[in-house]
Amino acid sequence: MTIIGLTGSIASGKTTASKIISRARGPLFSADKVVGKLYKNKNFRRSIARKFEFKSSSEFKKKIKNKILSKKENLKKLEKIIHPKVRKEMLVFLRKNRNKKLLFLEIPLLIESKLTKYFDIIIFIKSKKALRLRRYKSRGGNGELFSLLNKHQLQDIKKMKFCDHIVVNNKSLDVLKKNLLNIIKLYE
Repeated sequence: MTIIGLTGSIASGKTTASKIISRARGPLFSADKVVGKLYKNKNFRRSIARKFEFKSSSEFKKKIKNKILSKKENLKKLEKIIHPKVRKEMLVFLRKNRNKKLLFLEIPLLIESKLTKYFDIIIFIKSKKALRLRRYKSRGGNGELFSLLNKHQLQDIKKMKFCDHIVVNNKSLDVLKKNLLNIIKLYE
C-alpha cells in the first residue's frame, strides 16, 4: 500500500488535483468532505453554537465565518474541535482500505497538522496567490476570510520542504492533469 497525500494552500486546486490523480487508481479521502459532513450534523452544530455563543440556524457557516473574522483566536478554537474528528476519520479510512495498492488523501493542513508520518508520498499543489484569491471569490468566499485563512497556513516555501512533488497549478486543467499523471506513473 502506498499512501499519497495531496496538500496546498487555500484554493490552490487540491480537490481538482486529488480527483484527477485518484480516478480509477484508488480510494480518495477528503478532509474538506469530512468537515462538510460535520457542519451538516445537528448535534455538532448545536455543540459549536453553544461553544461560540450563537443560535444554531440555517446560516451556520455564515455565523462561524463571522465569529472567525471577529476574533482570530476563534479559528484555533474551532480547529481544536474539528481536527481530532477529521484525524479519526482519516485513520478509519486508512484501516478500511489497507489492502488497496494506492490510497489518496486530500488534506489542506497536512503539514500544519503534523500528519506527514502517515504518508509515503506528499504532493504539494501550488498556485499564485492572486489566482487562488480569484478562485476563492468565484466560489462565494470573501477576500477578508481568504486573507485570514491564508496567513494561518504555513508559507508555501516552508510546506514544500516536506513534499516529494510540487505541481504548479497556474495554467489550464490539461496542464495540471498532464503533470499529475506524470507523477502517478512513478507509483503505479
